[in-house]
Amino acid sequence: MNGGPAPVGSHRSNPFPVLAVSAGEPAGVGPELVARLAATPLAADLVAIGNTRLLEAAARRCGITLTIEAWDGRPRLLRAAGTLRVLDVPLRAEVVPGAPDPRNAFHVLQMLARAADGCMAGEFDAVVTAPVQKSVINDAGEHFTGHTELFAERAGCEVVMMLASPELRVALATTHLPLRAVPAAITAKSLTRTLRSVHAELIAKFGIAAPRIAVLGLNPHAGEGGHLGREEIDTIIPALDALRDEGMQLLGPLPADTAFVPGMRATYDAVLAMYHDQALPVLKSEAFDRTVNITLGLPFIRTSVDHGTALDLAGTGKADPSSMFAAAEMALRLAIRKKLKSIATD
Repeated sequence: MNGGPAPVGSHRSNPFPVLAVSAGEPAGVGPELVARLAATPLAADLVAIGNTRLLEAAARRCGITLTIEAWDGRPRLLRAAGTLRVLDVPLRAEVVPGAPDPRNAFHVLQMLARAADGCMAGEFDAVVTAPVQKSVINDAGEHFTGHTELFAERAGCEVVMMLASPELRVALATTHLPLRAVPAAITAKSLTRTLRSVHAELIAKFGIAAPRIAVLGLNPHAGEGGHLGREEIDTIIPALDALRDEGMQLLGPLPADTAFVPGMRATYDAVLAMYHDQALPVLKSEAFDRTVNITLGLPFIRTSVDHGTALDLAGTGKADPSSMFAAAEMALRLAIRKKLKSIATD
C-alpha cells in the first residue's frame, strides 16, 4: 500500500478488524500462544504487542514458520496464515522460560497500557490478552490485581468481569478479593451498577434483546430465609426488586448449588455470581479450553484466555492454544458486530 501510515482511526471504514494481542508474561506460555494464533487463518489483522525476538523464538519452539512485520498503523484487507505484525516493546532483562523476572514487570505493564490506549484511540478494534504473572508485577513494587482492574483504571470507568463459554455466561459481582472481604463489598449500589452494566452489554455485545439474568445468593441456600445470613434479605433482594421495577428480567437470588442444573440454565442468558470461586469452578470444569474472559463496561472490546501463565509448560512449545483461539474468535465476533452496527447507523 502506497503512502504514509494511515491516521489513527482511519481504518474504521475497513470492515477487516484489527486485533491487538498482548503477549503476556514473557517467561510464560503467552508468546507461544500468540505464535500459534498467528499460524491460523483467523480473518483478522493481528497485531502482537510484545517483544519481536521473544515471539520469533516462541515460534521456533512451536515449529511454526512465522513472517513478522513491524506494525505501521496501515490497514490491510487480507492476512495470510503465518504472518504477524508486531508492535515491539523492549524487555528489561533476558527471558528464561518458566522463570519470571521482576525486571520485566514494566515491559508487561507497558504492553497493556499500549493496548488499551490503542483501542481507545481507534487504532485497534479489540484487544486479546495472554496471561500475566500478577505476583511478579507486585514483586517489582507495582500494585497490580489483574488486567480487568488495570484496563478499568486506564479507561477511567467501572467494569464487570464476565467469563463465557458457548454454553454459559457468568459475570462477577466481586473479583479478586479475599473471601472475608466479599460481604462488605456487596452493596445495593454496587449490585445495581453491575447488573445495569451486564444487562446493557448483553444487549450491545451479544445481541440479546431482553436479557434474563440469574442472580446468585451470597450464602448457602441463598440465606435460608435469614437463618444462614441476612445479606439476601437486607441487600440483594431490595436491589433486584428496584431493578425489576425498571423492567429488568432478574431471577433470584438463587442458591448457587442448584442454579447450574440443566433445567435452570434454560431460564436465563447469564448468571451474576457474588464472588470469584462461587461459579467459575462450574464453568471451568466443563469448558476450560473454550472459556473466554470478557471485560464489560470498557469503551473497547477486551477478551482474554481463561488460564494462567503455565510456567511449567513455558519453553516446551506444548501449551494448549484452545483458550487463546476462543478468545480471539470471540473478540473477532464482537468487533464485527460493532463494526456492522456502526456502518448501519452511519
